[in-house]
Amino acid sequence: MTPSPTDVAALHTVLLDWFDRHARDLPWRRDPSPWPVLVSELMLQQTPVVRVLPVFEAWMLRWPAPPDLAAEPAGEAVRAWGRLGYPRRALRLHAAAVAIVEQHGGDVPADHDDLLALPGVGEYTAAAVASFAFGQRHVVLDTNVRRVLARVADGQQYPAPAVTAAERRLAGSVLPEVGAHRWAAATMELGATVCTARSPRCGDCPVADLCRWRAAGHPEHVGPPRRGQAWDGTDRQCRGRLLAVLRDSTDPVTLAQLEAAWPDQQQRMRCLDSLVADGLVQPAAGSTYTLPG
Repeated sequence: MTPSPTDVAALHTVLLDWFDRHARDLPWRRDPSPWPVLVSELMLQQTPVVRVLPVFEAWMLRWPAPPDLAAEPAGEAVRAWGRLGYPRRALRLHAAAVAIVEQHGGDVPADHDDLLALPGVGEYTAAAVASFAFGQRHVVLDTNVRRVLARVADGQQYPAPAVTAAERRLAGSVLPEVGAHRWAAATMELGATVCTARSPRCGDCPVADLCRWRAAGHPEHVGPPRRGQAWDGTDRQCRGRLLAVLRDSTDPVTLAQLEAAWPDQQQRMRCLDSLVADGLVQPAAGSTYTLPG
């Protein structure tokens, strides 16, 4: 349901004022240049800020611009990614840096379509970079923004599993004509720090009086149950263990070293094969393995 123009104006005023007073001091906000914003957006996918911060800061010191990263092997990006998880993002970021150098003279492009054409950049990331780095007016829908809009404007505890056309129309209807990038950052901040998924702090919410979910008595989510992702014993955990061995070694890694990291041979070899298929690991001489060159 689209809020009334009066409610939209109130949302803008109250939330942006709250953001001015409570926004976290984050490096990609202090320096919203295109490259730091692009790096942060890829690192923050499915990863909390507290884990991203040290990796981001080390990354920017080592590779302050796309040509710096593009000049190094992709394996160095995987090594520097550390334990952020979903390490294919490191390969995509390296590939994006190469494309930026080859197609855009080393500068992150401002055009939304050009951003969308970069490796690893989807609709959300393209809109976020265009908005935060270039001040353009785009709908920016990450998990936190979607949850805030579902509760405040639609009266639902959670949004749908995937972005819907109705949800995108709703987000567009509340997007300010001026300062859309600040609105996106403010709604993200509210979702990340106050209107959280499991323990929302409605008593501290600046827009509580305008929230339809709160006014309806916080109705429970209707639909398929939201399941957390398992970890112990999964292929994801196995892949992470194997990749950690390779990251920590400057020499080719033997199968015996990988066996020490994960004793289940069938699962270990299946996960090793998947890492090779994903381009995160490459076979070397004598049945050894390395990060990609």
